[in-house]
Formats: sequence, C-alpha cells, structure tokens
Amino acid sequence: MAEFAHLHLHTQYSLLDGAIRLDELFPRLLSLGMKQVAMTDHGNLFGALQFYEKAREQGVKPILGCETYVAPDRLAKTERKSHHLVLLAKDNLGWKNLAYLNSMAFLEGFYYSPRIDKKLLREHREGLIGMSACLGGEVAQTILRAGPGAAEIVAREYEDILGKGNFFLEIQPNGLPEQEKVNAELITMSARTGIPLVATNDCHYLDRQDARAQEIL
Repeated sequence: MAEFAHLHLHTQYSLLDGAIRLDELFPRLLSLGMKQVAMTDHGNLFGALQFYEKAREQGVKPILGCETYVAPDRLAKTERKSHHLVLLAKDNLGWKNLAYLNSMAFLEGFYYSPRIDKKLLREHREGLIGMSACLGGEVAQTILRAGPGAAEIVAREYEDILGKGNFFLEIQPNGLPEQEKVNAELITMSARTGIPLVATNDCHYLDRQDARAQEIL
C-alpha cells in the first residue's frame, strides 16, 4: 500500500471525535507499507508539531492539514451554519496560510466552532490544496439538498478560489447510502468539469474493533 496516502485523517486532537493516538498511528502505517500521511483534525492545528516530529522520527512524510469550517460570513454570530472543507499545505507558504486561517477562525470567526469564510480563504489560498470533504462538505450537501447542477456551481467556485488543479472532489467508500449517492454524482461531475477526484477514508480510528469506542466519543 506504499502508493496510497491517507489525506483525510482525524487524530486525538479532533476533540470528542478522533480516536487515533499519534503514538499508535505511525507503527500502524509502517506495518502497512505507507510512507506518508496527512493530519486533518476538525477546526484546529493543535497536534501539528507533535504530528510532524513523530512522523519525521519514524521516517514518514507528514502532510499538515485541517478540516475547516466554512461559514457564509465568519464575522456574523447569528447563524451556526457552516460546511466542512479539507485544506492541506503543499509547501511552507501553504503552512503559513493554513496557520493564519486557523488563527483567524478562532480569533474572528468562532461561533460554536472556529470558522473561516470564502473571502478569507481566497485572500490566503497560496500553497493550499482543498478537498470537498465528507457529507458535511458544501458540495455534498448541495447535491443532497439542491441537486448536482447547483453542486457543480459550488465546486467551480472552490476551484476558482483555490486555483485550477488545487481543488479535488472527495469520494469516500464508507457504505452510507447518502455517501454512495454523492460519490456517483461526484464521479460524473469530475468527468464533466475536469475537477479531479481523490479517494479518502475519513479515518477516525485505526482498527475495526475501535469503531464502537469512536462512536461513544
């Protein structure tokens, strides 16, 4: 499995949601022959330094990221609505922008969760790769609520914000009926628009027997 990299993965720093401990992550990856992995915790970069140091110690390439919350207006504190968007830093500038976005999400945008908005993302997009995320992403939610035509408009907007080749439609083989519907539409959308696909697992735990413990969180 050395050719595959987990790009959507939640550690213990996805508070009350992630059940992957960093001390256990890297031995598990190496046992599967994987040499790179991303950390994309919900709304924070709290574990970034520990993740980076442990990955380098184990000879694994660390990919720093975050599953952000994108609100219509980060400064408005009247509506809880937000959508998930996975951001990955592809270079040092990307890391600086990711750290800035995350800081502003807490300092300016916090309302139930740390939030950014599309305006701020456009201003600090350099060096970042975006993925449409899980069923909580705006593209997926628009497919389910308004149909693929409306979702394509949303996907093209994110591609415009991040730049061509820097935004991916994310499909996940998790067996959920809604996810299967979204996956099918995303595959069709990718063929029609040229926006590339990426397959992820949205990992929240390491082993099958850990599922129940993660659900309890």
